[in-house]
Amino acid sequence: MLKVWGRVSSFNTQKVLWLLDELGLPYEHIPAGGSFGRLDEPLFRTMNPHGRVPVLEDDGLAIWESHAILRYVAAKYGSDGFWSDDPGARALADRWMDWSQTALQPDFLTGVFWGYYRTPDAQRDWPAINRSIARCAGHFRLLDAVLMMRPFLLGEALTLADIPIATSLYRYFELDIERPAIPNVCAWYERLQQRPAYRARVMLAFDELRGRLAY
Repeated sequence: MLKVWGRVSSFNTQKVLWLLDELGLPYEHIPAGGSFGRLDEPLFRTMNPHGRVPVLEDDGLAIWESHAILRYVAAKYGSDGFWSDDPGARALADRWMDWSQTALQPDFLTGVFWGYYRTPDAQRDWPAINRSIARCAGHFRLLDAVLMMRPFLLGEALTLADIPIATSLYRYFELDIERPAIPNVCAWYERLQQRPAYRARVMLAFDELRGRLAY
């Protein structure tokens, strides 16, 4: 059976658990990181020398980095909707996955969620936070224009392109920050909320992370 190491409040772990649930795959979830610890244990460091979650174990193979895990799971267990033998078709999802990791995540997860929510009030760098909020607004306006033409990022169905980006939506809309008018992103978010796997794995309270830089 597949094993997933990570805490459910971890943004990157949520991506992996969401995909596994979408595919209906059985797996064992092993809490790790945060208050669960275990990241410095020799066994864990053997699997991931960086000491970070998530880690996926499958038949003696240990995979780390959330997007590497998503691609592995989709390639080995996914249907045509999540994986294609055509490199061109795969590249359509890859470009959005990479954009999420190199553009959206640094500005939202690091700049806003960490800079604002996870930083104690007295330590917040408001000029930096506001710059990140403004950059996020630009990212979501871009997504809004794309989603004007289709219900999901690549068309009529959920794909790997959606998962890394859409995992941000619950936190983005729950934070007390200024957001632009993005009706198509809101409609996308409403569609995602109809999916049991999204509700179970992404729409989770994150109060435990407030004001906690070391977790």
